[in-house]
Amino acid sequence: MSHLFPTYARWDVEPEQAEGCIMIDKNGKKYLDFTAGIGVCNLGHRPEAVQKAISSQLDRFWHVSNLFMQGEQEKAAKLLAEGAKMDLVFFANSGAEANEAAIKLARKATGRKKIITFTNSFHGRTFATMSATGQDKIKTGFGPMLETFVYLPFNDLDALKEAMDNETAAIMLEVVQGEGGIHIGDDEFLQGVQELCKEYNALFIIDEIQTGIGRTGVPFAFQQFNLTPDIVTSAKGLGNGLPIGAVIGRKELETVFGPGSHGSTFGGNPLSIAAAIATMETIFQEEFLQKVLNNSQYLYEKICSDLGSFEEINEVRNLGFMFGIETSVDLPVLLKELRENGLLALPAGSNVLRLLPPLTVSISEMDEAVNIIKTVMKKHSKTAV
Repeated sequence: MSHLFPTYARWDVEPEQAEGCIMIDKNGKKYLDFTAGIGVCNLGHRPEAVQKAISSQLDRFWHVSNLFMQGEQEKAAKLLAEGAKMDLVFFANSGAEANEAAIKLARKATGRKKIITFTNSFHGRTFATMSATGQDKIKTGFGPMLETFVYLPFNDLDALKEAMDNETAAIMLEVVQGEGGIHIGDDEFLQGVQELCKEYNALFIIDEIQTGIGRTGVPFAFQQFNLTPDIVTSAKGLGNGLPIGAVIGRKELETVFGPGSHGSTFGGNPLSIAAAIATMETIFQEEFLQKVLNNSQYLYEKICSDLGSFEEINEVRNLGFMFGIETSVDLPVLLKELRENGLLALPAGSNVLRLLPPLTVSISEMDEAVNIIKTVMKKHSKTAV
């Protein structure tokens, strides 16, 4: 009997060791890990720089609380703010906490309640972030949601224009809807969102929990579209496996989050901060990010070339190393068979195979992963090649 609540449909894989893109289970079986902890281990498992930073901090102190000045927090905040080309940072423990704080910040700053989000979005599982999420499946059984959220079709600028008014506090979106199916925002739509926010004095919140920290080949995905949001949230890849989240905001919001307005006992924990600094110092380098762009383009072309003849694959979507392969093959079956063949991958939406490899994945590892997908697809295909 397990003493854990059964909130996860766990796989029959128990990790024993992991390094880089490789995970080995307790039975000695080796896997290519194209989940990266659901977009968390952007530098792969146990990267040397991050492990060294954590070990060094362990020898100093683990926790002191945010009543104390901490130079490492200031350093991490500076790296994060400069990476986003913004000004101020609040550290939390997770993406849900970061999004919760962003919602609070937007409502307090504007004095308004209405926040517009989009269908197929995912922003977290606290009550506010669950309410912000445009998917009914995560809300079932929890009773009424917060009533201040309006859900609109993603990439539908006309619908947004109809819904905008002077009661709107913010528009909140993911540039790439990760959990919702790897749906990428249209440039015209995203620019339109920004203009409408300016027109109605609403705040523009971009949820970069999954898309940020180099995942798309730039520090934050919104930079691919020349956007200037008011609030950005970050987590997942920020600590490369240690729990940390962050809200990044503009200078104009400084007085809104003054002393006593918000807080977190463990937010900005010294160990997580050490991991975040080492992670950002590695990823936010031009040479590193250019390699992400080059290698993700290679993977896209490899997938299209090797899998394009399968009629069971409807579309391949990507932005950097966020990949969605839309398929008519039963997704749970496909994922199970991929694991049996040594590849760990994720679902997204109801029919999308999601690949989130470490940003450090090698060409040979990408080739091997595509070959495993091809082998499994042949079993389910009418057009096997």
